[in-house]
Amino acid sequence: MGLKLEYIEGQTPIDEDEKEGLIIKTISTRGELDEFEQANIQQAVEWTMKVTFSKEEILTENFILLVHKKMFGEVWEWAGTKRKTNKNIGVDKSQISIEIKKLIKDCEYWIDNKIFQPDEIAVRFSHRVVQVHVFPNGNGRHSRLIADIFISHIFKKPVFTWGRSNLSKSGDSRKKYLDALHKADEGIMKPLVTFARS
Repeated sequence: MGLKLEYIEGQTPIDEDEKEGLIIKTISTRGELDEFEQANIQQAVEWTMKVTFSKEEILTENFILLVHKKMFGEVWEWAGTKRKTNKNIGVDKSQISIEIKKLIKDCEYWIDNKIFQPDEIAVRFSHRVVQVHVFPNGNGRHSRLIADIFISHIFKKPVFTWGRSNLSKSGDSRKKYLDALHKADEGIMKPLVTFARS
């Protein structure tokens, strides 16, 4: 019996070969998967609070991959590796590293030249990571943790609250979050920055 997943709006479906990367083979429902993923994510959050990262460490492709590995490495064999298939969103799989390099250069410029306020820099970085869609799955959760690492380690400010709810479940907060993401896709960042602090 394989893993049966139902997707809500804004979630990226997992290909069959990606499903085979499940480490815990007894997982058979979305609920069980969510539970194991959430436990792994909690460990990653605790890790980010115990270790201090510099701007130079954070602004690397390796760090972006490491955070995903820490978040999902006990659940998925492919955690921390770039996707090998194209999805309905994100850049072409062959462009992932190129787009990450561009993002890092842009972000260094924003920080060095104080182009935006710290919250907006962190949210812009997070949004671009999710736009690139680096991984087969978990991109939204990964991008939010990256923003939290960014704001707390680089700018020494409190982590974001992201609507104070589980954005992996459908509901009002998820709708507001997706609406803010769509605005950010159009270059209008304010709703996403505001939501991140709500």
